[in-house]
Amino acid sequence: MQSRNKIFDDMSQLMTNAMGVAQGAKTEAETALKGMVDRWLADRDFVTREEFDAVRAMAQKAREENEALKARLDAMDSKKS
Repeated sequence: MQSRNKIFDDMSQLMTNAMGVAQGAKTEAETALKGMVDRWLADRDFVTREEFDAVRAMAQKAREENEALKARLDAMDSKKS
């Protein structure tokens, strides 16, 4: 009876170790894939979200300044007429 429990204990330990190895392999594969995707994106010259938002804010400000200048010019033109 003791040898049967030993076999089950050994099998249990083997399965636990195998799951640990599988988990490690999964983590390593995920890390490698993330690295490949990051390199691919970097090679494509994509902008980050922060860069995009900064440029969009600058464009919005420039648009507002242009509208204000246009309004001033229109006001000047209406005074000349």
